[in-house]
Amino acid sequence: MEEQKHILEENKKLRRLQLMVDLQIQILYQRENLDLSEGLRIIGQTRNYAISLFPGKENVFNLIYRPRMMRVLEERGIIGYSNN
Repeated sequence: MEEQKHILEENKKLRRLQLMVDLQIQILYQRENLDLSEGLRIIGQTRNYAISLFPGKENVFNLIYRPRMMRVLEERGIIGYSNN
């Protein structure tokens, strides 16, 4: 029973994080006059939110979400980014 509550809570946190990342990606795509510093600030704020939900999982954010968000900056011509 306790394990099921834990799983439900983890799923709830994951849905919150996915929603936040999706919203922030939309902001990165749609904000007019977005510059590098503002784009990186948005990515940093999203990373901090992820860490607040999942402490100690910084590497997971850096592997999964950061490349997606950096790709938006690349597509908009703000940076030249390569994940290699």
